[in-house]
Amino acid sequence: MKQLVLYTTSHCHLCEQAEAMLIHLKSRHEINWLIQEISDDDGLIEKYGIRIPVIARVGTQAELNWPFTENDIVMLIKA
Repeated sequence: MKQLVLYTTSHCHLCEQAEAMLIHLKSRHEINWLIQEISDDDGLIEKYGIRIPVIARVGTQAELNWPFTENDIVMLIKA
């Protein structure tokens, strides 16, 4: 199972769209993800503040910055 992190913040409609893509893909791919709220950590705000939503693959340096598509996510999990 591929582990992902969705970097997000509350009331972010783009983040909600990104999670909806992950939910849709879960029915066809073995993925799991954690939601990481960036507003709780100054370092995460600095790193991801203007790029969210961001999906990162655990155990690699691979990340997707918004905008991305479901196909982009599939490529991330298959890499």
